Amino acid sequence: MSATSTPSRGAPGRPGRARRPAGLRSGRLPVVGTRVHRRPLLVGLALAAACAALALVALGTGDYPLSPPQVVTAALDPGAGFERTIVLEWRLPRVLAAVAFGAALGASGAVFQSLTRNPLGSPDVIGFSTGAYTGALVSLTVLSGGAGAAFSATTGSATGATGGGVSTTAGALVGGMLTAAAVYALARVRGTVQGYRLVVVGISATAVLHAANTFLLLRAQTEVAMAGAVWGAGSLSLVGWPDLRWALVALAVLVPALALLAAPLRQLELGDDSASARGVPVERARLALVVVGVALVSVVTASTGPIAFVALAAPQVARLALRGAGLPLVGSALVGALLLLSADQVAQRLLSGVPVGVVTVVGGGVYLLVLLLARGRSA
Repeated sequence: MSATSTPSRGAPGRPGRARRPAGLRSGRLPVVGTRVHRRPLLVGLALAAACAALALVALGTGDYPLSPPQVVTAALDPGAGFERTIVLEWRLPRVLAAVAFGAALGASGAVFQSLTRNPLGSPDVIGFSTGAYTGALVSLTVLSGGAGAAFSATTGSATGATGGGVSTTAGALVGGMLTAAAVYALARVRGTVQGYRLVVVGISATAVLHAANTFLLLRAQTEVAMAGAVWGAGSLSLVGWPDLRWALVALAVLVPALALLAAPLRQLELGDDSASARGVPVERARLALVVVGVALVSVVTASTGPIAFVALAAPQVARLALRGAGLPLVGSALVGALLLLSADQVAQRLLSGVPVGVVTVVGGGVYLLVLLLARGRSA
């Protein structure tokens, strides 16, 4: 072969074969997007480890302190005696409730903030949590026939006041669904739901529902009103194994349903037209996501009362931690679990056992103020 026919190797302006990447010349495939996929995994593992460590600390702290090895021994050894009773019967239900309910609130917040494309589109801001509380109050004060009077004297739990968790959960679910239907109907303009309008309508609905809740408590018997008021502050101290079991069963059904809807949710984040072009049934997918999101909030509300601002803050914190384009469902759930478990420890250990809802309201108020100031500066 002559010199003129020798192909050029990367000389500018000359025809010839393109230079192969170094990874291909050496027989190794280049690693593409390793950093993008590695960060969510590492951050997720760090959040899960933090939840596990904090749960271990929570199981060992209290009037009868236990070291982490003692907690593990008490949980695994059937012959641990009194320490096993403390860990498994007294402390474990509250810790599991904080983790499970915090995860449910965080995932629900991610769903609604994604659907509304608004960081204020949280179920506790747009009235869904308050509507669930209203439905549970109706079940507690109106439909129970006064059975709630035995709240503090016998069961010590909100679900026990109604003779079981089923009626309270059904009331909370119906109240949340009706509120969601009303808010979405009022927020629709020319067949579409506008995020900003949804937030404004939801805030108005929250104010109306708060007034309705106050009216229900004022008209109820004294014992029922006191029980409802304490429950309305949002407290994990009311949760025992009987209440937690049915809540965990409900969440075990809702979590796989939400996992199946994760792909349509990602498509809806790109806009209705884009999602429809990709074959997503927009209205059915949105309706299914609303039902699952409201159901997650309703299960938590029926068990603990309304716990505010966890669903508002968790998705945004997860987005900042994972540095992704959308709101991650798994990351939001992990952040929600960590936030609620941390808030409950602050409520128990530093504030002499105040309801955890008080702590989340204070922390959420500060977060909301910072969020509004940041959005004002960006505008």
